[in-house]
Amino acid sequence: MAPSRRTFLQQLTSAGILSCMTPALSQFEIMEIETKPMNNKIGFNLLAWSAVVSDELFPIVDRLHKIGYDGVECAMDARDKSAYQRFGKHVHNLGLDVTCVLAVGPEENPIDESVKVRQKALDRIKWAIDRAHDMEAKVICGPFHSAFATFTGQPPTEKEYVRSTEVLRQAGEYAAQAEVTLTLEAINRFECYLCNTMEQLVGLVEQVSHPNVKAMYDTHHANIEEKKFEMAIKKVSPVLGHVHISENDRGTPGDGHVPWDETFAALAAQQYDGWLTIEAFTRNDPKFANAINVWREFSPTWEMAENGLGFIQKMCRKHKL
Repeated sequence: MAPSRRTFLQQLTSAGILSCMTPALSQFEIMEIETKPMNNKIGFNLLAWSAVVSDELFPIVDRLHKIGYDGVECAMDARDKSAYQRFGKHVHNLGLDVTCVLAVGPEENPIDESVKVRQKALDRIKWAIDRAHDMEAKVICGPFHSAFATFTGQPPTEKEYVRSTEVLRQAGEYAAQAEVTLTLEAINRFECYLCNTMEQLVGLVEQVSHPNVKAMYDTHHANIEEKKFEMAIKKVSPVLGHVHISENDRGTPGDGHVPWDETFAALAAQQYDGWLTIEAFTRNDPKFANAINVWREFSPTWEMAENGLGFIQKMCRKHKL
């Protein structure tokens, strides 16, 4: 497996020979290696192109690798097992890592009254864990604590939290066998009702009480639901396993009004050392875009990737993350 370009240059630095190669490297390349943080890996979510894993994503992954990302995040809508195996092999041959994102629908709702529906939810999550294992992925994130965009017209009930807890605890047991961590996502009030805030999410994760079931923090949803980012990150920190870097409009990180200094300062204060993955949306996959109510382009796709990486690197250096 070939190391990533950044990893290769870092190895040269450790060996003390990078300085001898300075004439052959641009000033930007030297600065990138000397200053880029090592604690956190930076990824890009491929939902900007497609919700379906396929060989068509290979050239996109190649370009993200050249830009300097540590890994890519893929959705799990494809039902072709072999597609995940081919995808994982391609990504790892580049020296990159994979994380996954999962959502479930009303027919697989972990909080449904029906035992059969809840069993379908567990089966779906287990299937996703198997596909993650096929790709050697260690993280599955997403709001699969309940069905996406499925509402009852009432606030969440204690019974619904108990149902979700039971499904997720069993999923955590299965995930542990594959060395996969499930990182649950709180999403905004327009997309779910069970977990909108870090307080609700932490409460659920604590009820599950399994080391392979943790929480994730998404800056887009937090911008809608949280009063203060610093307090929200402090609240979730003990169980935080994944972070999505996402602008208020889902465009290029740094171009909107998410309080980025507060975000990165809080993550640094809590010594967060996990993934920082950009989740930005487009209409490249119309079916997915329609499902999440994306009706326009927020930023050019490759601008999101190129400028987003530089922005995260800058913020990490500024806040010593």
